[in-house]
Amino acid sequence: MTATSSHRIDHVVVAVEDLDLAGAFYEKLGFTVGARNRHPWGTENRLIQFKSSFVELITVGDAPETIPPHRAGHFSFGAFVRDYLRKRQGFAMFVLDSPDAKAERQTFVKQGIGDYEPFFFERRGKRPDGSETHVAFTLAFASDPTLPDASFFVCEQHFPENFWNPQFQNHRNGASNIAEVQLGTKRPADHARFLENFTGVKTETLPNGDGCYRLQQSGALVATRDDGIAGFTGFTIAVPDIARQCALLSEAGIDFAMDGERVVIAAAQTFGTALSFSAGR
Repeated sequence: MTATSSHRIDHVVVAVEDLDLAGAFYEKLGFTVGARNRHPWGTENRLIQFKSSFVELITVGDAPETIPPHRAGHFSFGAFVRDYLRKRQGFAMFVLDSPDAKAERQTFVKQGIGDYEPFFFERRGKRPDGSETHVAFTLAFASDPTLPDASFFVCEQHFPENFWNPQFQNHRNGASNIAEVQLGTKRPADHARFLENFTGVKTETLPNGDGCYRLQQSGALVATRDDGIAGFTGFTIAVPDIARQCALLSEAGIDFAMDGERVVIAAAQTFGTALSFSAGR
């Protein structure tokens, strides 16, 4: 294992009860939010795209009977989102990029962290000009049984040139990427082996005792001590101008606080996910 993972943050999945309400709120934060997409396995999403990562806002659609059930060797994406939303809204799934999801799955099997069949799907998308495009993905899932409300997987994009689009990445707040994700647990060290295997990088113990996993593109996964929730608690977005971000929040009437040099919006306001902003390009 190396000091920096070979993976980058691909995206985070935020489960919400009302997809359009959540989308409107993220627009107030200064983001460009994509149109609604519908999945054949019973979920619907809207995306917020950055340079090399994105936020996926997701909900259960109006045909929940199409959600495949959980079964041995098969991770049901739709069932996980449905079951998560029965408990709460929030940051439910964390995703790294992968050049070969099937090979990653074999590695997960050997490591004992995921024996699920790879999940392939494709859909038609729309470019900013309204024309159609084709995107396809293969996912490989991993799981820590002691974190049942947190899902981990890698994502291989088969047509990345059709997915990443500079026009979707143009945000009023200038946001460039997801800089960090936070995982809360009573004892971060208990999950070190799993997180090392999933990220491919050894744990870096920070001065405050948190466990840090350095990723490509200056990203990081940080496991923090939290006596409440056991799962993902929030993420940080890089913006070029912190003062501008504060002004956008004030104009929208959104409460925030400063934590050192970070702007933080409490989870109670942001659909169960603490959202912060840090300076970065």
